[in-house]
Amino acid sequence: MGAKHTTARMSLSGEHYEILVNPDAALNFKLGRTKNMSNILVIETIFTDASKGLRSSENKLRETFGTDDASKIAEIILKRGEIQLTTDQRRRLIEEKRKQIIAYISRNSMDPRTNFPHPPLRIEQAMKQISLVIDPFKRGEEQAKEVIEKLRPILPLKIEKLRIAIKIPPEYAPRMAGVVRNFGSLKNEEWERDGSWIAIVELPAGMHLSFLERMRNITRGNYQSKILK
Repeated sequence: MGAKHTTARMSLSGEHYEILVNPDAALNFKLGRTKNMSNILVIETIFTDASKGLRSSENKLRETFGTDDASKIAEIILKRGEIQLTTDQRRRLIEEKRKQIIAYISRNSMDPRTNFPHPPLRIEQAMKQISLVIDPFKRGEEQAKEVIEKLRPILPLKIEKLRIAIKIPPEYAPRMAGVVRNFGSLKNEEWERDGSWIAIVELPAGMHLSFLERMRNITRGNYQSKILK
């Protein structure tokens, strides 16, 4: 069974504040998965030290937060402070971030020897060879950029974006226009008189093959594409 409660804390204006919270409900709020504050607080009390049962004075709360309402103060602490994660929560979050990092590197980099993306498994194996501390709250993309630099000595990596000109027949154009935005950014577009769609798409080089495959599946191979210099 999981922990019944954990602590969220923050320091503000030289004072320390803590609350006792439901671990999963508090984490979901912290991560933006919910905006619902109900069932988060175990007890509607703001502490200076929850483990010792030391409570903050109402005067100090009003002076620091402009209110002594425990729910409103708890919301500030959860958003701006830190949550003491349970062992299971930390393990799950780190594994989630690890997958995000691997996916980002695979999408956005290439092997300069082959000009093909590295398979996720190869990246995962290389990551086991470097000293790596994954932050459970830091954005996966931001951490991936740091990991790439550590991987370079053991895994050749090239970060590159491609600009691709495409022409899509009228019957597939509306659907393909939506797909493009999921792969990269649309730099230019033009609709011809017959309804054909011409566009210039910029996307990570590592996503080139999967983009072509997706385009081929949608148009049944009836498309034109060219990599621009």
